Formats: sequence, C-alpha cells, structure tokens
Amino acid sequence: MKLREWNARLHGLVVFRSLLDDPVVAKLLDLTDRMEAGAPGYGPVCDAVAQFEAALFEHTTNWGSYLSAAVLEAETVCVRQAASGTLAPALQTALDSELAFLQALCGLTLDELLAAAGSATGQAQELAFLPRWETSSIDLPAAYAQRMSEVGKKGYGMFAKHHVFTVENGQLVPVKYPDPQRLSELPGYEKEREKVIANTKALLAGMPANNVLLYGDAGTGKSSAVKAIANEFAPEGLRLVEVKKNQLYQIPDLMDKLAANPLKFILFIDDLSFTANDDNFAALKAILEGSVGGRAKNIAVYATSNRRHLIKETLTDRTGDDIHEADTRQELMSLSARFGLTVTFQRPEKARFENILAELAKQHGIDMPMDQLLVKAEAFAIRAGGRSPRVAKQFIEQCEAGVQK
Repeated sequence: MKLREWNARLHGLVVFRSLLDDPVVAKLLDLTDRMEAGAPGYGPVCDAVAQFEAALFEHTTNWGSYLSAAVLEAETVCVRQAASGTLAPALQTALDSELAFLQALCGLTLDELLAAAGSATGQAQELAFLPRWETSSIDLPAAYAQRMSEVGKKGYGMFAKHHVFTVENGQLVPVKYPDPQRLSELPGYEKEREKVIANTKALLAGMPANNVLLYGDAGTGKSSAVKAIANEFAPEGLRLVEVKKNQLYQIPDLMDKLAANPLKFILFIDDLSFTANDDNFAALKAILEGSVGGRAKNIAVYATSNRRHLIKETLTDRTGDDIHEADTRQELMSLSARFGLTVTFQRPEKARFENILAELAKQHGIDMPMDQLLVKAEAFAIRAGGRSPRVAKQFIEQCEAGVQK
C-alpha cells in the first residue's frame, strides 16, 4: 500500500471516525501528513516519528495491540445499531472495509512506512537511530464480531474502559480510579447485602428489578455495599453512575440516553435526605416513577440514607397553616415507598461487632490476642461514638499502622 493510500484511508474513516481523536492515532496521522507533504529534510519527519512513538510508548511498545484495543472499544454507529438488533447494509459494508484496513494498519512498521513513502534508502539510514515499535497480527474482523456479540457485558466507548461514572453538566464523566472495595472485604451484614445482590442479579438478567433504599445508622457499610456490588458485577455488564442530590433534575435526560445502551446501570445517590420545600424532591419522584414511556429496564436507583422517610421534619412543620396538612405529610412520607426494596443496616450489637473485628484482623494480618484486640476495640468504639463497621475498620487500620499497640 502506498503512502498516499494509507493517508487517504486514515482521513476517510467514517465508522471509526472517533479513532482520529485518539492521541496516538492522531500522531500517526500527523506523521503520514508530513510524509505525504514531502517536507524538506529529515527533521520534520523525524520529529513526527518521535512524537508518535512517545505517545505510543506511554501505553505500550506494541502498535498492533494498541490500535486493536482502540478499535474494539470504540463507540461507533455500527455498534450502537447492532446493540439494538439492526445494522443497515451500507454500514455493514463500510464496517467490513474499514476493519480490513485497520487490520493491515496494525502491522505497519516504520520501515514499511518509509518504504511506502518511496524514500526507503535515504530516510531509513538517517532515521536508523529511532526505536522501532512492535506490531502484532490479529484477526480484527473476527475479534470485532466477538466484541459485538458481548456488547451487553463489555460495552463500548468509555463504558468499555470504565465502570464507575459521575455527572458533570448533565454528562457522564468516567472515574479513573474508583474505590476498589470488594464484597469479600466487608464482613457482617451478609443477609442485608444479599437482598441487594439478588436485586442486582435480576437487573443484569433483564428481569424486573426494584429501586433500592439502604437506610440505617452511619458507618454500617451502606455506601460500601453499593460500591462493592458495582465492582463485583462490572464484568457482567454493570455500570455505576454516582449522582449528587443537586443534580437530580439533570438525570431524566441522561436516563433516556442510557435506556438505549445494552449495559445495565445503577444510579447511586449517597446520603439522601430532603427538606420539606426541597425542589429536588419532585425530581427524584419523577426519576423513580419513570417517564410517560415507563421506567427503563436497564436502570435502577440505589440510594443510601440515615433517615427512613428521607424528609427532614420539625415540630414547627406540623403546626403550620396547611389546611390539608395530613395529605401533605402523606406525600412527603410516600417518597420512600417508591423504592421497591428497603434494606435496613442497624448499628451492630456486640457479637456482630466482634465478628467484624475478627474478620478484619485476619484480612489485615493483625497478630494480637483476640481478647486484647476486643478490649482495645471496645474502648476505641466508645471514644468514636459507638460500634460500627467503619469504626472497626478504622481501629484495625490503626493497628496495622502501629498506632494501636
């Protein structure tokens, strides 16, 4: 393949147009542009090669593996249509053509690129000092077909690279370093978590799943349970979107977009509570009840709260001048009822606290007689305001750091 053809095929990508925004692919395109333009001397080409390699080597020394991964993870019109069960013949033809080109591109070496430019002898000698990137052969059409068949678990675009997201200005933003909490690291409350896990499995299976309210005392592991479940089931196609209370009005539009995605989503609202005149109250009701088209089957809301009824009330609220005060109070209390599943996390009694301590001590390798550990932990809990899994973990971490002896 001649240099002009390489360059034209890169510029002419349609299905995989988003690859041109990839920082490494963009450097390769700049390199072929400079070579195609016939820049005088070796300096501009040498500079472009060095920039491409520097960008590539930040990730890997193998160009073929980098490009194939980018292709398989790219969000394209084809993968979106295929996920919904249809793919136009014209798009299928374009997809096949571009995959064949990209497979050939995975094997491109610097020497082949110089040869394609028609200047193998001169530039190859002048640029001999530059490192050569590695390549790998891959049956890209077959790999892409396999990825398309697994799109409901592996996703595409940013959903293939990340499994936890936040919301900024109504758009999803990936969390590059999410909390690595695992279920195996959370001793105690297994029965409570099992209800949430069962509901999550129903969501992943495409069965009816409830919105979930995890409520109870502070530090009992409500938020940790949701994060650990998201980590546990990410390989099965689960993605977590953390939403702040003041962002709730932005969520209906976001849910409409996620409804067409083959993955399953948990909208996670942490530490949820409202005042009686909070505008976000109505926004959450709309999210829980769904739009006029019904609630999306691939989305569930998981919220944590220290309050069972979510609305902060005062005695003054009950002595106001509302003529239909009973109806108003019923409306406020009905919000929690819109969560189909409510799971209670109560402050642990002594026996459960001791079991949590013993398991955490084993996980962290704490070598201390159990009776001594329990006495110190109880004293620590009293100073911390009471027993809880959070307090137990803080105590064990201090033991591990040598603060508690």
